[in-house]
Amino acid sequence: MPIPLIWSTLGFSLLAIVAYVFFGEFLRTWFRFRGVRLIVCPENYQPAAVKVDALRAAKWAALSGEADVRLKTCSRWPEKQGCAQECVCQIEESPERTALHAIVQLWFSGKRCHYCHQTIDEAAALLTREGDVVAWSDIVPEDVPNFLSLAQPVCRRCYIVESFRHDHPDMVIERIHQGERPATIPPTPNAIF
Repeated sequence: MPIPLIWSTLGFSLLAIVAYVFFGEFLRTWFRFRGVRLIVCPENYQPAAVKVDALRAAKWAALSGEADVRLKTCSRWPEKQGCAQECVCQIEESPERTALHAIVQLWFSGKRCHYCHQTIDEAAALLTREGDVVAWSDIVPEDVPNFLSLAQPVCRRCYIVESFRHDHPDMVIERIHQGERPATIPPTPNAIF
């Protein structure tokens, strides 16, 4: 094997290792800090929705090994835009627990739908005290904790049905027969399952 080929192979291998380490850390950090987060504002102790500048944090993590976490947006801005961003420590301590999607998914896990009583697999909608069915993604992020404390869970199927019933009441026919039991097929003793 000629010497130049060895050096070019060695150089290419070294470059590939450096790129893998750099981009690996970049992507891990970017995925960890992207999306909407719910924090408790240290100034007024109320929930606030924030977005981290995930691109900046990922660049710093790839270059120095430690993410430089700063806010990109906050629900209290522009009024409080010059704040010290003391809430960032909540995100740094637990990026997974502050992610809005994770908070909602954790609340929905194991709960049963208000309408069909089936276990909910995926976060879908909430039934408010006023009787409205609202998709959780339609709620203003900083209001999510209040909604979760006062609402009932609704599965995706029932959300679609109830939304249709609400939007098109003239197209829905409800047939409720009092005293009628749903038909069931009795099990056969010789059935093979």
